[in-house]
Amino acid sequence: MVDPTLLHTLHAFRAAVYQHLGARRDALFEALDAVTLAGPVPSLPYLSLLAPHRRGWGSLYAALAAGRLDTSALRAVVSRYPLDDGQPIYALDTSIWPRNDAETSPQRGYYYSAARQSAGQPIVAGWSYAWLAQVSFTHDSWTAPLDVRRVPPSDNPHRVAAAQIRALVDRQLPNRPVPLCVFDAGYDPETLARELGALDGTRVAVLVRLRRGRCFYADPERRDAGQVGRPQRHGEQFSCDDEGSWWTPSAEHQEEHPQYGQVRVRAWAGVHAKSHNHPEKGSRQTRPIVRGTLVLVEVERLPRQTRIPKRLWLWWRGPGTPTLTVLWRAYVHRFDLEHTYRFCKQTLNWTTPRVRHPEQADRWTWLVLLAYTQLRLARRTITDVHLPWERPQRPQRRALTPARVRQGFPQLLVVLGTPADAPKPCGRSPGRPKGARSGPAPRYPAVKKVA
Repeated sequence: MVDPTLLHTLHAFRAAVYQHLGARRDALFEALDAVTLAGPVPSLPYLSLLAPHRRGWGSLYAALAAGRLDTSALRAVVSRYPLDDGQPIYALDTSIWPRNDAETSPQRGYYYSAARQSAGQPIVAGWSYAWLAQVSFTHDSWTAPLDVRRVPPSDNPHRVAAAQIRALVDRQLPNRPVPLCVFDAGYDPETLARELGALDGTRVAVLVRLRRGRCFYADPERRDAGQVGRPQRHGEQFSCDDEGSWWTPSAEHQEEHPQYGQVRVRAWAGVHAKSHNHPEKGSRQTRPIVRGTLVLVEVERLPRQTRIPKRLWLWWRGPGTPTLTVLWRAYVHRFDLEHTYRFCKQTLNWTTPRVRHPEQADRWTWLVLLAYTQLRLARRTITDVHLPWERPQRPQRRALTPARVRQGFPQLLVVLGTPADAPKPCGRSPGRPKGARSGPAPRYPAVKKVA
């Protein structure tokens, strides 16, 4: 038996998505159902072989080339379906769509890649996408992606992340708890704070992982009356690698965790880093100091015990006082977003299509995000459907994994139906006129940023 309430939620979500699709909405919606059911495929036309896709394989390319999506409205639709536990914790990170040999694809850039290499270097050429997803403290791999935007090579990832955070805050109610946005070490905390206007007037907290070897400073001592000269900007130095420079922490927390053993969290409030870069070349103006809280997390062991645990340095800035119990757990669950990336790429075929233009990649990326969302909304309504050589889902799990939900989604799609209209065959297309020449496509070199 299917829960009518959950089934109504899926109906409402699918109807809202279909409403905000523009040109080629029927083909786009059938592509959405096809990517939800297909699993790994070698290329895009294989999606047209599924029963929900009633159109020809050419409609897939036509929908991505000429289709339209109202991304602003779709962000509002997705944000109406948060995670069950309701924790206001959001992870932000970028993921790369590799397009190394796509010389005719514009707006490609060079990005770091730990899994691929180019000419012996860990870099790839492709498109970068910034994702914003809600994470929870539940022990599973589910997240709630709420926004995805392409980061052009000429743009700054910090600026795109700040725009995503502002849009998230604008969609929330005024009486909601302060959201906590978690970043990895690829982001700079000071740059994020300045892009957000130093968090002035923005009810949001930022938690960023720091690289090793960072130095911070306390505020200088108050000057004596009548003392002349330029006032000091930095006080006592705090070096993360030198324990002798640490002073007494402003807050401390200890607990026993079943996976990490003894956990010790210390915090030093009111510290800041030096700003070496000026806003503009040749400007003598000094950037304002950005103060925050430095957090050190130390654990006894790691869950799989494959490596020796190291010190984890975090930077927090936001309204009020940070809760140390929440901070270290929030960063640990930031890695749930990596599971979402892997599922979208390997199962939902996010980076499988070889589209030429980045606008086509943007439409396909949003279809993948919507497919993942409807799988998340269906996880409570589907029974475990596993292959003969797979083990049944453990009964103590609250919900099925994304892969198991995708395997059982066809039985639910029969009940849900589709709002898309049936195709109307209009005969065979005449094709390209005889003698017409399209000519060679223009070439676009990948953009390489200069430090």
